[in-house]
Amino acid sequence: MNLSATILLAFGMSMDAFAASIGKGATLHKPKFSEALRTGLIFGSIEALTPLIGWGLGMLASQFVLEWNHWIAFVLLVFLGGRMIVEGFRGVDDDEEIPHRHGFWLLVTTAIATSLDAMAVGVGLAFLQANILLTALAIGCATFLMSTLGIMVGRYIGPLLGKRAEILGGIVLIGIGSQILWSHFAG
Repeated sequence: MNLSATILLAFGMSMDAFAASIGKGATLHKPKFSEALRTGLIFGSIEALTPLIGWGLGMLASQFVLEWNHWIAFVLLVFLGGRMIVEGFRGVDDDEEIPHRHGFWLLVTTAIATSLDAMAVGVGLAFLQANILLTALAIGCATFLMSTLGIMVGRYIGPLLGKRAEILGGIVLIGIGSQILWSHFAG
């Protein structure tokens, strides 16, 4: 795989995380750049690890991984998206404060759900004899950049949408999960 193909793959893999990060940023109260970097680091790290895991699994049992990864991503994203939609429809109490940051485990779960397609790519790369370390690093860096940017974009969208931002973010996550499932069966 040449450099341009690696870069295109890396940014293609980061688009799910970018969309999810916009939703995450929109649900926070004026997230600081440090929160955007934290989110980018979590998403980027996980997105860099999953192709490595997929590559290793590809060497061992690619058929099982390819059979189930889309279902796992779909269930996780629908669960997280549904949770966001329910929270978005709940009335805002005057006493309730909009959070300034998301919990670590919520970000990790979302990052895992949006990076399972990178694991499937890692399985495929095992058969292409591609430089998996360089590719995983490129995917992680692209996801770090796009997730950080997504939080900051969400910062400006959130005040315009209010609680609807959380509903929209949930719909986006469910849409990403559905697209993963659709692309598996359509392709």
